[in-house]
Amino acid sequence: MLQPSQTSALTVSQLNSYVKFLFEGDLKLANITVEGEITDFRRQFSSGHLYFSLKDEQSRLRCVMFRSAASKLAFNPENGARVTATGRVTVYEANGEYQLYVNSMRPSGAGELALALEQLKRKLAAEGLFDPAKKRPLPAFPRRIGVITSASGAAFHDIINVLTRRYPLCEVVFCPAAVQGPLCPPENVRALRRLNREPDLDLIIIGRGGGSAEDLMGYNNEALVREVAASRIPVVSAVGHEIDFTLCDLAADRRAPTPSAAAELSSPDIDDLKLRIDNMINAGRNFTLTYIGTRLDRHADLLSRMRALSPAGIIERRGQDTALLNLRARAAAAKRVDSLAAVQKANAEKLAALDPEKIFRRGYTAVRNEAGRVTTVTALKPGDGITLEFFDGTANATVNDIRRIGNGQ
Repeated sequence: MLQPSQTSALTVSQLNSYVKFLFEGDLKLANITVEGEITDFRRQFSSGHLYFSLKDEQSRLRCVMFRSAASKLAFNPENGARVTATGRVTVYEANGEYQLYVNSMRPSGAGELALALEQLKRKLAAEGLFDPAKKRPLPAFPRRIGVITSASGAAFHDIINVLTRRYPLCEVVFCPAAVQGPLCPPENVRALRRLNREPDLDLIIIGRGGGSAEDLMGYNNEALVREVAASRIPVVSAVGHEIDFTLCDLAADRRAPTPSAAAELSSPDIDDLKLRIDNMINAGRNFTLTYIGTRLDRHADLLSRMRALSPAGIIERRGQDTALLNLRARAAAAKRVDSLAAVQKANAEKLAALDPEKIFRRGYTAVRNEAGRVTTVTALKPGDGITLEFFDGTANATVNDIRRIGNGQ
């Protein structure tokens, strides 16, 4: 190594090597943070390395950021952006220039942070991480719910209180994680991965109880946002209050403004369920009774039809018809007999009235001659022999004189 007392001439390489040795031996330059404006920005796409300079009003510093560090950037560097870069200062021996080898870099100031967040949002949206069509419905009756938040914060107690009140049947699987600071993204990523390995887990609630924009920055971390979007289990994001919004909210299946609201979104109300069950039971009972009544009526109707169509039923009906016809025939015959008896009686009375014996008994006689019964005086002449018939015998007589009555005289 080059000694300061040496007086012989040095090669350029020796001098550059010595200066590099001095730079790398200075602990202050081994991990230093510099703020400035990006200029001469160039991305080498073949290697993924970034080359640029940081400048202020008077000076310029050459910088390089290798692919391993550049891949972790949460924003897209561009000329004119003001950034804060951290790394080590060393000398590039080939041209004798010192430069900052950047390990990490972030935008400076609120405006630059907002720009970085917007750039990341556009990048992830272009990949489809926020696509509404990919949002999954929350389970109606979750059996196990995973909760990722701080063990010491109020968010966990709010979630437990709401779930205990609304849906005590649900089991809560708690996975504590930092909710702000540098540990927030990696611990939440690990918690999500752990809960995704849990058997029969139906839902995950992730978040905290609001806070400043700086407090919520961990939930804008690219790795965490990707983990939320990749979860096999539906995720409810409850990171901030109504006015706060993070990329985790966009990647989750549902967003809730508060942890309490997330618990309400994730669980049914057991009182409502009891009422619904009672209504369903009553409706089922009424339907069953109505159905059974209808079936019984139908059965009775079919049974009646079956009996009507069965041989026994036909015989029974024919027997009833025969009995009815028999009654009708008997009634008609009796009526006919009575009618004939009345006619016979009337005829008998007429015959009795015309009985010759009765007529003879009243003093009448019948006259006969040789030709038969004589009914008119014109059939007789004086001297004819006639026979007189009485009710108790006959007498012979001779006609002495004939007299006609009326026009017959």
